[in-house]
Amino acid sequence: MDDEPLIFDVNIAKDKPNSYHKTREDLGCPFCQVATLTDIYERQGEMIWLRNKFPTLQATVQTVLIESSDHNGDITTYTASHNRELMHFALKCYRQMVASEQFKSVLWYKNFGPNSSGSLTHPHMQLVGLKKQDGYRHLQPDNYKGISLFNNHRVEVNVATHPVHGYVELNFNLLATSGVDCWADWIQSGAKYLLNVLSSGRCDSYNLFFYPLEQGGTCAKLIARFPASAYFVGYKLSQVDDEKKLNEEAKRFKQFFANGSKLV
Repeated sequence: MDDEPLIFDVNIAKDKPNSYHKTREDLGCPFCQVATLTDIYERQGEMIWLRNKFPTLQATVQTVLIESSDHNGDITTYTASHNRELMHFALKCYRQMVASEQFKSVLWYKNFGPNSSGSLTHPHMQLVGLKKQDGYRHLQPDNYKGISLFNNHRVEVNVATHPVHGYVELNFNLLATSGVDCWADWIQSGAKYLLNVLSSGRCDSYNLFFYPLEQGGTCAKLIARFPASAYFVGYKLSQVDDEKKLNEEAKRFKQFFANGSKLV
């Protein structure tokens, strides 16, 4: 069963709103219309965790976590305090889904930008329970490791040497729950780095994926999104920059964080 693909329900998808492809009458952003939201699991300030109104994947429970009331907001624009609250809240919701023991695996991720495979621009994350599949079956421990540039025994940050997709991926490993604030700060800095510094600011999209680690930790992986290489599309072969380039990227990102993620 694990080797079977996820089944996409086209009949549900055809009615799904899309910020990037206007295929039907524009009814406005559904996440801005808070009073009309249904199937809400939990709320904390502006943040709302609810069931996805358009569950396009069969044998799953798809949920959405609205991050902010700011339609044009993003991790890169939030205050440090809001971003920390978001990571605490999202981690709690994710762990709640896992603890329910209803799913073989629970996926947690975020899309940002036109090349991220997302459909709505309003900032949100997705938490998806897979009833029949291990969504992590193709991942290896090496995917969370790399050239380390920070480690305080609660949070470890590295530039991946064995990326899932390629070329430059930033890993933020939460090793202890007491490090969530520090973890959130590094993730926020990483997102700013990808959009403004990496490739001289030519990146306009990213994905943020969260993976369970041994001993209860969590890896947050930032992947800059460009058109996928033919090697990955056709063969599932990821590519990585050479060692010199990765070390340069690690040094630049470390300095970027040390400077308070200020853009110059």
